[in-house]
Amino acid sequence: MRDLNYQLKQLCHRNRDGSYATQAKRMHHVMLIANQLDALGFRGMNVRSLKPKHVEALVKDWLAQKLSVGTIKNRMAVLRWWAQKVDKQNVVARSNDHYGIPDRQFVTNGSKAKSVSAPDLEKIRDPYVRMSLELQKAFGLRREEAIKFNPGYADRGDRITLKASWTKGGKARDVPVRSDEQREALDRAHRLAAGGSLIPSDRNYVQQLRAYERHTANAGLSKMHGLRHAYAQRRYEELTGWKAPAAGGPVTRALSSGQKVVDRHARQTISRELGHEREQITSVYLGR
Repeated sequence: MRDLNYQLKQLCHRNRDGSYATQAKRMHHVMLIANQLDALGFRGMNVRSLKPKHVEALVKDWLAQKLSVGTIKNRMAVLRWWAQKVDKQNVVARSNDHYGIPDRQFVTNGSKAKSVSAPDLEKIRDPYVRMSLELQKAFGLRREEAIKFNPGYADRGDRITLKASWTKGGKARDVPVRSDEQREALDRAHRLAAGGSLIPSDRNYVQQLRAYERHTANAGLSKMHGLRHAYAQRRYEELTGWKAPAAGGPVTRALSSGQKVVDRHARQTISRELGHEREQITSVYLGR
């Protein structure tokens, strides 16, 4: 293993920021970046060798490969994390505009919402995977959150509380319990987990994640992140009284001034419930 790869791997092990999934993705990206730097001719680097010329060469190569804006921005975030951990923050410009990286386009009025029916769930033989899917549908949870879910901890009666260690970015949050469907799903989760989480006692998270992937694939279910889109669109209609643009409702520019206020408040609420900081991200789920 090259020195840079080894030292970056050690840096990741010493700095376990964020959830398991975040750490795994970061490790993947830093190894990829180290390999790309070597391929670009920057040999003999160590973890403290990062300079502006390396960042500029990487970005130039990514743009030449026509990688998506989202992919490039994710890699920039990893570069900034690396620079920050070795106290060389100034090596990477604060703004992506400095490198000519275009703005990411969040707005899409095509729906990515997915649903799972009772017959779909019956195809899932693993009861823990089936329960995780039910919670994704009922509360708009991410896959990792639904797998690590511990109903004894999370269920607060009128809301569920998600631990920071379950979530993307390591930020705890609450999601309201508003319907009989949600309450029934939680009650089933309590009975199955029997005081523990939705990871059975003979497995760890990675093993249960693989079981989730295998059982959903065998059942013909894919892109289950679309359950979050469906949750967001249902929630938007509850909060506003009309459908989201992605679900066939009016686009934002067609709303009255009063409706735009309602729309903005609904999007802020949904953003918090989904675990995002910016209202802008709701365009991915709701359209604009």
